[in-house]
Amino acid sequence: MGLIEEMINFITNGSIAGLPSWAVMFVPFIIGLIVGFLAINFLKIALLAIVVLAVAIYFGFYSISIPALETMAQQYGSSARYLGSFIIGVLPLGTGFFIGAIVGFVLG
Repeated sequence: MGLIEEMINFITNGSIAGLPSWAVMFVPFIIGLIVGFLAINFLKIALLAIVVLAVAIYFGFYSISIPALETMAQQYGSSARYLGSFIIGVLPLGTGFFIGAIVGFVLG
């Protein structure tokens, strides 16, 4: 029996912790769909926030300075890096997750 036949047999007939292997493989795809859908919606909100901020800065309602940005980067940069690495470490790194994320991003 070849390697490919063995893998197909495991996917169709095997089990992982009592669950069918196709069900275990489907979970990262669903998580990817949710992440992709949320990512596109968050990007839309972020774009709107950037436009509103640009208008507020242009009309003088809000001012921004380089020293203030440097202070905030020093204050929150390490925690943002820590949380980013935590999220990347926790997310499933399977192909199904990335396919689901792309599909959710396109359909979102």
